[in-house]
Amino acid sequence: MAEIKLAATVRTDFGKGAARRIRREDLVPAVVYGHGAEPLHVSLPGHDLMMALKTPGVVLSLDIEGRNEVVVPKQIQRDPLKGFLEHVDLLVVKG
Repeated sequence: MAEIKLAATVRTDFGKGAARRIRREDLVPAVVYGHGAEPLHVSLPGHDLMMALKTPGVVLSLDIEGRNEVVVPKQIQRDPLKGFLEHVDLLVVKG
Protein backbone atom coordinates (compact mmCIF):
# COMPACT_ATOMS: atom_id res chain seq x y z
CA MET A 1 0.00 0.00 0.00
CA ALA A 2 1.18 3.46 -0.85
CA GLU A 3 0.92 6.23 1.73
CA ILE A 4 0.61 9.69 0.24
CA LYS A 5 0.83 12.91 2.26
CA LEU A 6 -1.64 15.74 1.64
CA ALA A 7 -2.22 19.06 3.39
CA ALA A 8 -5.82 19.66 4.46
CA THR A 9 -7.62 22.71 5.82
CA VAL A 10 -10.68 22.62 8.07
CA ARG A 11 -13.90 23.92 6.48
CA THR A 12 -16.40 26.05 8.38
CA ASP A 13 -18.75 26.89 5.48
CA PHE A 14 -21.22 24.25 4.35
CA GLY A 15 -23.79 23.88 1.60
CA LYS A 16 -23.90 24.03 -2.16
CA GLY A 17 -22.58 27.59 -2.49
CA ALA A 18 -19.64 26.97 -0.17
CA ALA A 19 -18.75 23.74 -1.99
CA ARG A 20 -18.78 25.54 -5.32
CA ARG A 21 -16.46 28.25 -3.97
CA ILE A 22 -14.09 25.57 -2.70
CA ARG A 23 -14.07 23.77 -6.07
CA ARG A 24 -13.35 27.04 -7.92
CA GLU A 25 -10.13 27.28 -5.88
CA ASP A 26 -9.10 23.78 -7.18
CA LEU A 27 -9.89 22.21 -3.82
CA VAL A 28 -12.14 19.23 -3.08
CA PRO A 29 -14.55 19.21 -0.12
CA ALA A 30 -14.15 16.09 2.02
CA VAL A 31 -15.39 14.63 5.31
CA VAL A 32 -13.23 12.55 7.66
CA TYR A 33 -15.20 9.93 9.65
CA GLY A 34 -14.01 7.48 12.21
CA HIS A 35 -13.97 5.72 15.56
CA GLY A 36 -16.77 7.55 17.37
CA ALA A 37 -15.34 11.00 16.70
CA GLU A 38 -17.36 13.84 15.23
CA PRO A 39 -17.08 14.11 11.43
CA LEU A 40 -14.42 16.60 10.38
CA HIS A 41 -15.07 18.70 7.26
CA VAL A 42 -11.90 19.51 5.32
CA SER A 43 -10.71 20.79 1.94
CA LEU A 44 -8.05 18.90 -0.01
CA PRO A 45 -5.91 19.97 -2.99
CA GLY A 46 -7.77 18.79 -6.10
CA HIS A 47 -4.96 17.72 -8.41
CA ASP A 48 -2.89 16.03 -5.70
CA LEU A 49 -5.95 14.12 -4.44
CA MET A 50 -6.92 13.03 -7.96
CA MET A 51 -3.40 11.68 -8.59
CA ALA A 52 -3.36 9.92 -5.20
CA LEU A 53 -6.70 8.21 -5.83
CA LYS A 54 -5.36 6.65 -9.04
CA THR A 55 -3.16 4.44 -6.85
CA PRO A 56 -4.92 1.18 -5.90
CA GLY A 57 -5.16 0.63 -2.14
CA VAL A 58 -3.99 4.14 -1.34
CA VAL A 59 -3.61 5.31 2.25
CA LEU A 60 -3.62 9.08 2.74
CA SER A 61 -1.72 10.84 5.49
CA LEU A 62 -3.51 14.15 6.07
CA ASP A 63 -1.84 17.08 7.76
CA ILE A 64 -4.92 18.83 9.18
CA GLU A 65 -3.57 22.11 10.52
CA GLY A 66 -0.73 20.46 12.44
CA ARG A 67 -2.57 17.24 13.37
CA ASN A 68 -1.79 14.08 11.43
CA GLU A 69 -4.57 11.62 10.45
CA VAL A 70 -4.17 8.43 8.43
CA VAL A 71 -7.24 7.80 6.27
CA VAL A 72 -8.52 5.64 3.42
CA PRO A 73 -11.10 6.72 0.83
CA LYS A 74 -14.59 5.34 1.48
CA GLN A 75 -16.66 7.05 -1.21
CA ILE A 76 -15.66 9.26 -4.12
CA GLN A 77 -18.16 11.45 -5.99
CA ARG A 78 -17.20 12.61 -9.47
CA ASP A 79 -18.83 14.92 -12.01
CA PRO A 80 -20.72 12.57 -14.37
CA LEU A 81 -19.63 14.36 -17.55
CA LYS A 82 -16.18 15.75 -16.88
CA GLY A 83 -14.97 13.29 -14.22
CA PHE A 84 -13.73 15.96 -11.79
CA LEU A 85 -13.77 15.12 -8.09
CA GLU A 86 -16.78 16.69 -6.37
CA HIS A 87 -16.61 15.21 -2.86
CA VAL A 88 -14.71 12.51 -0.95
CA ASP A 89 -15.60 10.62 2.23
CA LEU A 90 -12.59 9.36 4.19
CA LEU A 91 -12.30 6.84 7.04
CA VAL A 92 -9.71 7.18 9.79
CA VAL A 93 -7.32 4.23 10.18
CA LYS A 94 -6.20 3.48 13.74
CA GLY A 95 -3.56 1.00 14.62
